[in-house]
Amino acid sequence: MRSVRLLPAALGLAGALALTATGCGPTETPAASDKPSAGASSSAPADDAGTGGTGDGLTKDLADKLKKRGVDLDKWKDGEWKNWDTNTWLREAEDFVNPVIEGLWDPARMQSAKSPDQTITAQAGSGGSDPIPRPVKAQREKTPYHRNAAPVGKIFFDSPQGHMVCSGTIVKDPRRPGKSNMVWTAGHCVHAGKKGGWYRNITFVPAYNDLGKSPAALSNARPHEIYPYGQYWADWAVTSGEWIQSGGTNQAWPYDYAVLHVQPQRGGKSLEETVGVALPVDFSAPSPAQAGTIGAWGYPQAPPYNGVIMHKCLDRGTRMTTAPATPVMYRIGCTMTAGSSGGGWFRVLPNGKTALVSNTSIGPAGSNGWLAGPQLGRGAKAAHEMVSKKFAR
Repeated sequence: MRSVRLLPAALGLAGALALTATGCGPTETPAASDKPSAGASSSAPADDAGTGGTGDGLTKDLADKLKKRGVDLDKWKDGEWKNWDTNTWLREAEDFVNPVIEGLWDPARMQSAKSPDQTITAQAGSGGSDPIPRPVKAQREKTPYHRNAAPVGKIFFDSPQGHMVCSGTIVKDPRRPGKSNMVWTAGHCVHAGKKGGWYRNITFVPAYNDLGKSPAALSNARPHEIYPYGQYWADWAVTSGEWIQSGGTNQAWPYDYAVLHVQPQRGGKSLEETVGVALPVDFSAPSPAQAGTIGAWGYPQAPPYNGVIMHKCLDRGTRMTTAPATPVMYRIGCTMTAGSSGGGWFRVLPNGKTALVSNTSIGPAGSNGWLAGPQLGRGAKAAHEMVSKKFAR
């Protein structure tokens, strides 16, 4: 088993974090999403995808269903996925499809991927927000990543704008203890929201660039240095109904979360078994004042960063609202930029365990001094449960 040394050990701040961890109280606004969660795709195979090898992870019934929607899987794998016409860009919750395309995400393609433009564009609403926090300079994570932040990785996907990147975190599956295939990220890393549909060729690479090599050195790195645990393709995705309907608007940022179920491109072991760790998710939605010190991890891509080095920030959470009558978001000082979107936010629970409490969603336009993420309440828990139940055995 690989050990996870995230908040207490890796940072050497066990005492400070333990002192700031607080009990959970009532939320200040409706928790993350009080509406039914949506986005449960129907692309899951009948058997456990974690045992699947190199197949596309789709049942024949689903393949036939997709063909009726105009999606021929053979043509799709041969390049039809590049067609982003609005009539063929699958949008609805049940439309998610992400067949494995062997060899698509080679090291060069990974390095050419960029961060989604929308991640660092939203401005905070004026009402209900605390003062803007002071910038906290992001620190490089210690290498090798698999010994210091093994659950953290990069998410690669294709959009109409080209090859894209986000960050993600391996989280526990309550129905498959020790064998989770679940990854937490942002909604805008899997679905275009109001302006489009599901992104394509979504794959997760835990501990990407394990030794923290520079872009130049990485171009000559061996495969195990780039993706030490291999690649894990999403075979099911869930995001909030608010994100699918309104994603990209200020009303939707508090619901910008997603859960992926993944399968290995090669091999049969689950993601958690392979990496050796997964984090629990804290769905109690503590208020920012109650959350204590929060740590954010990710791979910032936009300047001055290059997207290949894992970074982290630690700060106490504050309140931020993006639109009237929407839930409060967490905000911390942090200089990480786009590309860190979807990366996990962690806190130490009263029992001393580290748990995921949010994910990077947005930051300010024109400068890079803070990040904001959604509170994870009832809607987020429902999304997590939908994925877990679908693959329960």
